[in-house]
Amino acid sequence: MKTKLDPIPQSYGPLRRAWKVLNRELFAGELPPCLITLQRRKRSLGYFAGRRFESADGVHLTDEIALNPTYFASSGAKDVLSTLAHEQAHQWQQHFGKPSRSGYHNRQWAAKMREIGLIPSDTGRPGGKMTGPRMSHCIEDGGLFDRVADRLIAKGFLLAYVERTTTAEGKLTLKKRLSKTHYRCGCCGQNAWAKPGAKLICGDCHEQLATETTRT
Repeated sequence: MKTKLDPIPQSYGPLRRAWKVLNRELFAGELPPCLITLQRRKRSLGYFAGRRFESADGVHLTDEIALNPTYFASSGAKDVLSTLAHEQAHQWQQHFGKPSRSGYHNRQWAAKMREIGLIPSDTGRPGGKMTGPRMSHCIEDGGLFDRVADRLIAKGFLLAYVERTTTAEGKLTLKKRLSKTHYRCGCCGQNAWAKPGAKLICGDCHEQLATETTRT
């Protein structure tokens, strides 16, 4: 008879240990403990919510860092770790900096990201805008995060459970992804979304927008 495995500690344990290592190596151990949750927010790899939860007696407050398990299989361990560090940068700013309005990634946050070895980018590719309401990032090759993540993975960090996708679900997901294409002006960075093959012209630069692949 096979031993029944408990998926809860197997799923959350590695993420909790990774949070502690990243806190120590990237943030000098300054971040307070927080809840790590798995949430399926559409088109989001993760999010941070400051002081989202309180203890039963109302005395203690804690932050939340949520990761979207939908993307675990396609992203891989290092990208998931980079999302965790991205949200930890928000947590750092919540406690030690000056966050902007909800959802806006400001210059202070961007500077902290660069400090820990993640390059902010609104496209998820080099050269994108570093501030704005919706931001992704690139991993700096050989940077601080890159080295810390490599050590974590070498020591056995892995995502114990990833989401299964049936063939039908995979085809439906692909169809949805192909229904809209991201376009970007090479001059001013203006973004637009339209059907594949659309011919779009930037109203400011009068240049044709090119297709762009984005990190969701």
